[in-house]
Amino acid sequence: MLKKLSELLDWFSEFLAYRKGLLPITGILLVAANYVLRLFAATSFLATTDLFLHLGVVVALLGVLLAWAL
Repeated sequence: MLKKLSELLDWFSEFLAYRKGLLPITGILLVAANYVLRLFAATSFLATTDLFLHLGVVVALLGVLLAWAL
């Protein structure tokens, strides 16, 4: 199990090493999707909890930190 996790992390780090902007762009798209949800479906669960907004900010920050480290 530990070997599989190690292989997965190796693959993921090599994948992101060549695509440094993928996670920040994904985070920005999640924040934009939250904005669109707030405009058109203001009473839905995703819009009232701002789930995509919070998830997008976390993903973008992690993407910036990973890009800096890789």
